[in-house]
Amino acid sequence: MSTFLKVCETFFSIQGEGPYAGYPCFFIRLHGCNLNCKWCDTEYSKEPNNYEKLSLKELIEKWKGETSSIKYITITGGEPLIQEGTYELIEAFLKVGCKVILETNGSISLAKVPYSVIKVMDIKTPSSGMSPYNLYENFAYLNEKDAVKFVIMNKKDFEYALKVVSDYELLSKVEVIFSPVWKRLSGKKLAKWILSTKLPIRMQVQLHKVLRLK
Repeated sequence: MSTFLKVCETFFSIQGEGPYAGYPCFFIRLHGCNLNCKWCDTEYSKEPNNYEKLSLKELIEKWKGETSSIKYITITGGEPLIQEGTYELIEAFLKVGCKVILETNGSISLAKVPYSVIKVMDIKTPSSGMSPYNLYENFAYLNEKDAVKFVIMNKKDFEYALKVVSDYELLSKVEVIFSPVWKRLSGKKLAKWILSTKLPIRMQVQLHKVLRLK
């Protein structure tokens, strides 16, 4: 039987976040999420909004039809790992020579995600309302090619993020990214906070929003 996934949308755009920010990328936004962040910017990817059911073959054909010359594939959501078929989707794109980037909210185990996948894992800060769901055991499945991202709305979030970075020695293991909540915290203010720490934390704004792209 063919594997089908609930898909919110597919599109070709500039990657706006994470280690591959700035690169052209084919996006597959899967439908559904197990969390409910207060400042979520992709509410349309969750219930009760509509989705398409697409097979692995159809998704690969969409990529080929859009731009098979671009080998960067971002699988995002919602939360991609709530669908069991996501693992097969990852494998399908790896088999055709693509570099797969998985954006995940950090609340579901990464144990089954292939090593070669670039994992961009959120750690939810207090302002999201979802910080109790952070699965810190996932740090064991990350390495230097991966990233842990903290979305920051205020100083409390910033201090929380710094504590997690220190407690788990993340700067020696992964790329650490701090991003401001869009239109809730200025990038300049967050940059100044980061500079005050004198730590190699990557400050990042959502490039696609700055450029007004998808």
